[in-house]
Amino acid sequence: MPARKEMPSTIQRSPKKAQETWSKAHDSAVETYGEGERAHRTAFAALKHSFEKVGDHWEEKSRKGPSDSQAAKSTPKRGKTAEGVDAKASKQHLYEVAKRLEVPGRSSMSKEELVDAIKKANRRATAKSR
Repeated sequence: MPARKEMPSTIQRSPKKAQETWSKAHDSAVETYGEGERAHRTAFAALKHSFEKVGDHWEEKSRKGPSDSQAAKSTPKRGKTAEGVDAKASKQHLYEVAKRLEVPGRSSMSKEELVDAIKKANRRATAKSR
């Protein structure tokens, strides 16, 4: 299966269901668009409908649906994303994720600030795991 070779490490550290979601979407996108960045973007968009990035891995969301405006597109283009953070989640949920990731100053942050802080914490956690 071509997707297994292409699978990012963050997904490899995630539950089997996340790996299968990404793999199936990636393989289907490769058949439609060919190998490359577009297939990866499509696979990540599919993953973001059911999973969110927390630290160095992906976890199942409590509700299904796109996590940001890019993931909501049928064929995502290059552009700014929430990098796997469920930006459409409630502020309370984002606060709880930030708490788990030990984000300093989280109690006084707006929803947008929480999303940005979680993105940064996720990047740091992923870099540590390499």
